[in-house]
Amino acid sequence: MFWGEGEIHLATSRDLIHWVPRLDSQGRPIILLRKRAGSSDSDFPETGAPAVVTPHGIVLLYNGRNASDDTKDPAVGVNAYTVHEALFSATSPETLIDRTDAPVLQPLLAWEKSGQYPAGTTFAEGLVHFNGRWWLYYGAADSFVGVVTTPTCGKTK
Repeated sequence: MFWGEGEIHLATSRDLIHWVPRLDSQGRPIILLRKRAGSSDSDFPETGAPAVVTPHGIVLLYNGRNASDDTKDPAVGVNAYTVHEALFSATSPETLIDRTDAPVLQPLLAWEKSGQYPAGTTFAEGLVHFNGRWWLYYGAADSFVGVVTTPTCGKTK
């Protein structure tokens, strides 16, 4: 399980009820992802929709908030929430293979930038594979629910 806000960590379970964080040599939860200057996850990343195992590795859609200082991504609104993708090794889930530099989903539409959070929110919550398509359900402006779809590319496990 990928978990966390501000930093993304990893935990394992034998029964999917009791979880044990993966720890570093000092006994602290290992950090898989942290904020990045110049990216829309420059304030913090946090887990989004559940991860999916693919032939290329484990895909995690995660949410990031853009900073309000000079570490922000100038192409995205200040404090806006966006969605990024990260790819981890399927055999060594603590190994980050790659992650997107730009968001794969960001607040662009009026209803994604209005409501309770006018800075703009596209917040990945649920991911479903149905009838040959992936359906990503996301929160928008802390007031609405949106969905985006894409065809399945290749085989998934």
